[in-house]
Amino acid sequence: MVKKIVVALAMGFGLAGGANAQETVKIGVIVPYSGPFADAGNQLDAGIELYIQQHGDEVAGKKIEIIRKDTGGPSPDVAKRLAQELVVRDGVDILAGFALTPEALGAADVATQAEKLMVVMNAATSVVTEMSPYIVRTSVTIPQVNYPFGKWAYESGVTQAYTLVADYGPGHDAEQSFARGFTEAGGEIIGADNTPVANPDFSAYVQRVRGADPEAVYIFIPGGAQPAAIGKALAERGLTPPDTKIFGQGELTHPEALESMGENALGIITTFHYTLERDDPLNNEFVEAYREANDGRSPDLFSIGGYDGMHLIYEALKETEGDTSGDALVEAAKGMSWDSPRGPMSIDPETRDVVQTVYIREVQEVDGVLQNVIIDEIPNVKDPLHGADE
Repeated sequence: MVKKIVVALAMGFGLAGGANAQETVKIGVIVPYSGPFADAGNQLDAGIELYIQQHGDEVAGKKIEIIRKDTGGPSPDVAKRLAQELVVRDGVDILAGFALTPEALGAADVATQAEKLMVVMNAATSVVTEMSPYIVRTSVTIPQVNYPFGKWAYESGVTQAYTLVADYGPGHDAEQSFARGFTEAGGEIIGADNTPVANPDFSAYVQRVRGADPEAVYIFIPGGAQPAAIGKALAERGLTPPDTKIFGQGELTHPEALESMGENALGIITTFHYTLERDDPLNNEFVEAYREANDGRSPDLFSIGGYDGMHLIYEALKETEGDTSGDALVEAAKGMSWDSPRGPMSIDPETRDVVQTVYIREVQEVDGVLQNVIIDEIPNVKDPLHGADE
C-alpha cells in the first residue's frame, strides 16, 4: 500500500512537472558526497558544475536547478529512498548522477514508476540500462573497454596471460571481459587469482604470478594506495615491461597513481574511454577550464561522465522544447551523438547505452613527466553484453 501511494504521488509530480507551465527544470543528483567514495561523487559533481558554468543555467526558456542528495556510499536502499524524496517531495523532473552501480540499481525502479529520465553518469556495470526504460548512460561499461582490450592484447603479439583482479563485482566483470576477448582471439589464460578489495600487500599474489611466468599480467584493482603497492611488488619480482607485459583498466595509471608508482609504471598498458592527455582542442579546453574551476585538480572519468551527462540533458531539453516528460526526453536522447572532450560519442537508440572510442594507452615519460600516451584507438565500441554485434 505504501509503495502504491509513493508511486501515485510520484506520478502526480510527473504530471505537474511536464511541459505545461513549469519555468524551472529540477535535476536531482544522487552521488556519494561523503564516505569512502566522496572523491568520485565530488569529481562527478564538478563536471556537472563546469558544464552549467560554460553553457548557462537556462535551457529552452527554463531555469536549471540542481538538487543534490548524498548516499554516503554504495547503498541501493539509500539511493532508492533519496530518489523517492526527490520525486515526491522535491518534484524533480530528471534523476542524474549515480557514481556507483548500487546507487543506479536502487533508483531504477523509482525512475520507471515515476516516468522520469534517469541519466547514469558513471555506474559501469553492463546491466544498468536494462533496469529501467528511462535510464540513459553517458559514462562507460567495464566490458566495453576490457573486451576489445583482450582482443587487442592478442593481436599485439601476446599469446598467454595471467589475470589478477580485486575480489568484487567490477573486478570480476573486468577479468571476464578481458579473458573473453583474449581467448576468443586465440589467447590462453594460464592462471587467475583474486585479491582482497582492501589489500596493502600484494607480495604473495605477485609471487604466484612469478611462478606461472606469463607473457602478460592483466590487473584490475581499486585506486588509492593500491596501484603503487602492486607496482612495487611487481618490480621487486622482475615482472615489469618490456619483459612482462602489464595490462589493466585505466584506474591503474590515474595521474595520482603514476605519481606514487614512479618509474615502476613505465610501460604499463591500459584501456580507457577518457584520457586526460588526449591532444585535441576540445579536450585541452575542457582540461584547462576544469583545472581553473577546481584549484588545479585534473578531471577524471567521473568528471567527464558528469559533463557529458549534462550535455545530454541540455540537448534533450532543446529537442523537446522544454517538455520534461520522461518519455519525451528519452526519445530525444536515443541516437543522440556529439563530440565530447573524450572524443566522438553517441547513445545507442536500442539500448540507451553509450557508444564511444576505446583508447589503448602506454605509460611513457614525456618532458620528464609520466603520462598515459595513446598508442591505439578502437572507434564506435558498444557494450559487448548488450547491443554489440557478436
